[in-house]
Amino acid sequence: MRMCLVNSKILRQLWSVVEQTQSSTLLGLSDTDLVKLLLGQIESNKVLNHEETCSLTDYIYSRILLIRDLAQSRSA
Repeated sequence: MRMCLVNSKILRQLWSVVEQTQSSTLLGLSDTDLVKLLLGQIESNKVLNHEETCSLTDYIYSRILLIRDLAQSRSA
């Protein structure tokens, strides 16, 4: 498994996007589509280089369950 190094500014943006995204969207998408959505939101605000994109993709995949748990708790 490759080490995921994502800078703190990008991580803050990611979790802000997660908080701003509708719970139903976060819960309704496949893992792949969820990663694409979140990456797209980050990239619309900041151009990521290839290494940042790869690291952020790995990070999001490693946190899918947490993202869905947060969305589920918001919708309850």
